[in-house]
Amino acid sequence: MQVDSLSMGYHGLPLFEEATFSIQEGERCALVGRNGSGKTTLFRILTGEERPDEGSVVLRKNYKLGILKQHIKFTESTILEEAALALPVGDEDALHKAEKILFGLGFKDEQMYLDPQQLSGGFQLRLNLAKVLIAEPDCLLLDEPTNYLDIISIAWFTRFLQQWKGEFVLISHDREFLDSVATHTMGIHRQRVRKVKGGTVEFYDKILQEEEIHARTAENLDKKRAHLQSFIDRFGAKASKATQAQSKAKALQRIPTLEKLKDLYQLDFHFNEAFFPGKKMLSAENLYFSYTPEVKIVENFSLDIEKDEHIAIIGKNGRGKSTILRILAGDLSPLGGSVKRWENLSIGYFGQTNIQRLHPQNTIEEEIWGANPKLNRTEVKRLCGLMMFSGDQAEKRTAVLSGGEKSRVLLGKILASPCNLLLLDEPTHHLDMESIEALIDALEEFQGSVVMVTHSELILKRLQLDRIVICHEGRQETFLGDYETFLEKHGWDEPAYGKTKKKNVDQRDSKQQRAEMINERSKALKPIDQEIAKLEKLIATLEAEQEADHVKLLNFSGKGEKGSIIQEMSKASSQRTAKIQGHTITWEALMAERAKVEAKFS
Repeated sequence: MQVDSLSMGYHGLPLFEEATFSIQEGERCALVGRNGSGKTTLFRILTGEERPDEGSVVLRKNYKLGILKQHIKFTESTILEEAALALPVGDEDALHKAEKILFGLGFKDEQMYLDPQQLSGGFQLRLNLAKVLIAEPDCLLLDEPTNYLDIISIAWFTRFLQQWKGEFVLISHDREFLDSVATHTMGIHRQRVRKVKGGTVEFYDKILQEEEIHARTAENLDKKRAHLQSFIDRFGAKASKATQAQSKAKALQRIPTLEKLKDLYQLDFHFNEAFFPGKKMLSAENLYFSYTPEVKIVENFSLDIEKDEHIAIIGKNGRGKSTILRILAGDLSPLGGSVKRWENLSIGYFGQTNIQRLHPQNTIEEEIWGANPKLNRTEVKRLCGLMMFSGDQAEKRTAVLSGGEKSRVLLGKILASPCNLLLLDEPTHHLDMESIEALIDALEEFQGSVVMVTHSELILKRLQLDRIVICHEGRQETFLGDYETFLEKHGWDEPAYGKTKKKNVDQRDSKQQRAEMINERSKALKPIDQEIAKLEKLIATLEAEQEADHVKLLNFSGKGEKGSIIQEMSKASSQRTAKIQGHTITWEALMAERAKVEAKFS
């Protein structure tokens, strides 16, 4: 792949200019950059989905790209048949290849003959990813492929990419994942596309070296310019020095102008710690919770949190991780058991439902100020600045913010008040690489206790964990030690994907029993899956309407429309957000019920 002189921008603002690079045989490239730098736009140009303002992309003859698409369109009646469509021509009978990849991405043996339309949205995207990998293209183009994978599937996917024989370009904010699979790192920085051999460390070291050289060169040119100007000012009027002064003036004109690099917004903050005098901070005993009577999400779970502890909660999606955190935070009441919070405990809670509760009509400043009305405006402005919302940016309404910006607002609300216990649910989900590093630094320096739900192995390995809570299906267990020790001594005891117990029965009988079991399972799951599909479609429609209204709201705000119009639209947005939250809770209950039914047929 050869890319020459690509330039692209929107509304007069450049994303990148004069980008020239190539992807050579066997190169595996990570593509990095801040949120909004143009990574996805560059991808769309490489795939032909978007035309650049200038430049060209040339592919070798018969060079095949494998592109992970977000839209869902399935034509076959079973997952295995749908996946088999992607097998290379002449290899259609090699179903074992398709099965191997499906198993690696988290599909179970008994799911192979299910209708793909019955899958949840996340698993439908996994099926799309599987089809891309099964097709064995020359080059993979993958935009955030791990977003819908759990920690076990990410480990398998990492090994798969390490053994990939072709090329790929991969967007991700997971630095450890990228460094473990990439031979080269390409990034968009200050509207330029650079490519270096090595991982993200080598890339950012190169950026730092270039900018240090630029700064020194600019400083030296300024000194030289000042020296020449000083001579001209002193001796320009003297006849004896006139010739020299003219020569110096010409030399001054020949000195190039090198603009100083603008300071980039950088997330840099520290959590405001509140003193805690005792040892025990919070005690949860025999917690029980379920969304339906038949499906138990949390049962007989107990946890004591003491001063200066770091605890991670890990496991597959739908195993109750976020539910536990919400109960500990007081955001959700358990159906059984108790939570005792000791005096002087001050909790800073980062939850996905909290992000959804940001009032769309409030400005960033109002949201952060609302977390602690005792602050004065100067202090609130400082917090906004720490979260990279300086000046007029703090006046933006939350309705028009991206996911990453909303996450920073929520972090700002936590910073507004001192706390000694942080409860964090996937805080890195929408953050870019630089912001993730800033968050990890702040957590490492925080002297209070931290309980965090995360799928990020980067955070799990960087933080000095005291304990790990592993959420299995219907039960939780606690491991004493850090994540590296957990992997060495304990590891994941989930059964290997696709492995079934050997039975000493006739192969024909085994197939018949399997078919009967799959048929019974499909009948049991069908009404649940139909409800799930309806809800997912409804939620997707509401989210699309919400996004469209956010764009309209932004346009109206920019055009100075009447406050009544904006207020009416904001009210409608709030009502729609409430509906999305309600449908999401119902969806979670149905997913839990589905997991229970699946377990009966495992």
